[in-house]
Amino acid sequence: MTAVLSLRQAGRSYDDGHVVRALRPTDLTIERGDYITVTGPSGSGKSTLLNLIGLLDRPDVGTCHILGRDASSFSEAERGALRGEMFGFVFQAFHLVPGRSAVENVELGMLYGRHPARRRRALAREAIIRVRLAHRADSDPRTMSGGERQRVALARAVAGDPVVLFCDEPTGNLDGANTENVLELLRQLHGEGMTLVVVTHDSKVAAQGTRRLRVDDGVVREGA
Repeated sequence: MTAVLSLRQAGRSYDDGHVVRALRPTDLTIERGDYITVTGPSGSGKSTLLNLIGLLDRPDVGTCHILGRDASSFSEAERGALRGEMFGFVFQAFHLVPGRSAVENVELGMLYGRHPARRRRALAREAIIRVRLAHRADSDPRTMSGGERQRVALARAVAGDPVVLFCDEPTGNLDGANTENVLELLRQLHGEGMTLVVVTHDSKVAAQGTRRLRVDDGVVREGA
């Protein structure tokens, strides 16, 4: 079976007066249906890892492969199109547009995907129902609780039926009850066959994964 994503000795460094090795050369294979959780201290390289496998950044050593193809050969336009088609992203800060309804926010997430305009609204409403927010579909996110806003963000990420869902601290701004709601939705998505990669500081969230990675000082270890 061809891996969905793989890193082959891929690493990333930054130079802000001195060289920071954000991610040391890493081999990692992500198979379809994996539920991977990634932990580690702040500044350890977790977000850099997520950015590389999510095609938000390029490695400066090694390669990142998508369905067996070396992504280093892709133009920025090709990388953007592939992200829109294959990936969904959920972040701690929600990134919803005020003044737009929940369903409009979800629809905006599909603008650069493969779905034609006439299908986007229907898919957006289906996604809102999927995260159990049908009663808030036409509400402005400014009137919602943090848990509701994160569920809208999750609906936006999965509306286009991505192959891989990336989550960066998806419960970081939520209380215990809303954290459990989000975890239940992630378990449901995984049960339906979606591949998940979740970065978290929360041990309860990390325990949900079928594979666990830990990043320390740019070094990725599995099973930690």
